[in-house]
Amino acid sequence: MAQETCIKIGTDFDQSTAKYVIRARIEIDGVVDKPDVVGAVFGQTEGLLGEDLDLRELQRTGRIGRIQIAIRTQGGNSTGEIVIPVSLNKTVTAILAAALETVDRVGPCTAKVILEKVEDIRGAKRRKVVSRAISILKGWEEDIAPGTDEITTAVTKGRKVAITKYGPDGLPAGPELINAPEIIIVEGRADVINLMKCGILNTIAVEGTHIPKTIVDLTKQRGKKVIAFLDGDRGGDLILRELMQVANVNYIARAPEGKEVEELTGHEVTKALQTQIPAEQALELVQPKKSSIKKRRSSQRDTSIKGSSRTSSRSKRETKRKDEFPSRRETAPTDTLRKPIKKDVVSVDEEYIKKVGEIKEAFKAILFNSEKEVIVECGVAELAKKLDDIDTVSTIVFDGVITQRLVDSAVKKNAGLIIGAAVADIEHKSNDLQIVTFDDLGL
Repeated sequence: MAQETCIKIGTDFDQSTAKYVIRARIEIDGVVDKPDVVGAVFGQTEGLLGEDLDLRELQRTGRIGRIQIAIRTQGGNSTGEIVIPVSLNKTVTAILAAALETVDRVGPCTAKVILEKVEDIRGAKRRKVVSRAISILKGWEEDIAPGTDEITTAVTKGRKVAITKYGPDGLPAGPELINAPEIIIVEGRADVINLMKCGILNTIAVEGTHIPKTIVDLTKQRGKKVIAFLDGDRGGDLILRELMQVANVNYIARAPEGKEVEELTGHEVTKALQTQIPAEQALELVQPKKSSIKKRRSSQRDTSIKGSSRTSSRSKRETKRKDEFPSRRETAPTDTLRKPIKKDVVSVDEEYIKKVGEIKEAFKAILFNSEKEVIVECGVAELAKKLDDIDTVSTIVFDGVITQRLVDSAVKKNAGLIIGAAVADIEHKSNDLQIVTFDDLGL
């Protein structure tokens, strides 16, 4: 009980008047009681600092609060804590703290007072106010029109920041682009300004559909993580494809479909950057499927050529068959004829289907072992790194595009099943690896 009292003392004084709190530890070579320590503190500091700084006078006039002391005795020795709330200025408070350390005896026993800290009560209140203000500001983030001086000042921590120019091409950039370990590439100057209003200062704009050499050189700097943050329209697709051809881009973030980066709110900017995906997967989503187009065109040509030569012979056979037997179309019920053909649904374990429902549209990935236990759960952007860090994996379920690179990594880790949102053109695949999309599962 004495120990708990020692820990909790010094919290029941009037914090509306106190500015600082002196906290000290006392060690005594002997067994004493609390009144002995109180008497030693008042007695040995009396007359030391003059009448104006006498502890009794300061307490009588309310400039210091009630001195709180807790003592614990064990093994013939006593230890305790001394707490003094003070409403004086810093200088006087420091003098009182120093005077407290001059106490060297309690009754007949030697003692030692060690100052632990002087707490600033108003500083703690200020930190609480700032924390609460930030919380309130975040709650208003979507309602307050972006671009006001208040938001700009708050999110940039009171610093006046201005857009700068970078490189020989004089591209618009944020002031922290050079020193930041992460680079965010956007399309235009307005995008840079909007991200700066959201507190993101490590940005640079390509200023057009042609990628400048400044951007190419910047992305090739060692140790830099490069993120392209593009509009959710056709223009963003084109810039993505060109960036992937000439620059080293690690991840892609996209604005919601039909929106531009410059018109996003702070919440939308944060969400888009959090759901960034590897650049290779993003490129697969916008690349035209050349092989499937060729096959479709070839099939259409073959059908048109063969169809003309077969038309006459088919019509003759159908006429003869019609006379001998009634057709299914004439005898079958109407509702049977109109019933659509359902696509076969691939059957996989129910545990995996359940996880698909959890990660769909969340850009997450889950890795399972052979016992169908989750061994890794991460973002899609971290999937490649997580695969490199483990020895074997049985099943991969993720909300992304299944690429050739992922298939190769999965084969190396002895995976037997990959479930993804979509699949790119896969040229080489092991017969032991099953590839399934969300559509195949009817999800």
